[in-house]
Amino acid sequence: MSRKKRRQFTPEFKAEVVLAILQGHKSQAEVCREHDLKPDLVSSWKTEFVASAAKVFSTTRQSDPAQDRIAELERLAGKLTLELTIAKKASALLDSLRSNSAKS
Repeated sequence: MSRKKRRQFTPEFKAEVVLAILQGHKSQAEVCREHDLKPDLVSSWKTEFVASAAKVFSTTRQSDPAQDRIAELERLAGKLTLELTIAKKASALLDSLRSNSAKS
């Protein structure tokens, strides 16, 4: 006897199902019958959707670790470039002072 493969649902599908219920277009029972879903599954999707709804209006952006790392490396590269420029100017100034004192 073969086992039934578990269905996996995309976030878009879950949102579509939950929005249909929340907007009152269809009842939860209608959506469950239409898509052959268990009511407790749809209920958990709805709970998760409502719980995370505040994130939509959040002013802070979700940061990507890779983008954060790139920004940190760019900041560090800029700092090192500035330090190198200062060191070159200081070296040139010291060399000119040494050559002036050697001439005297």
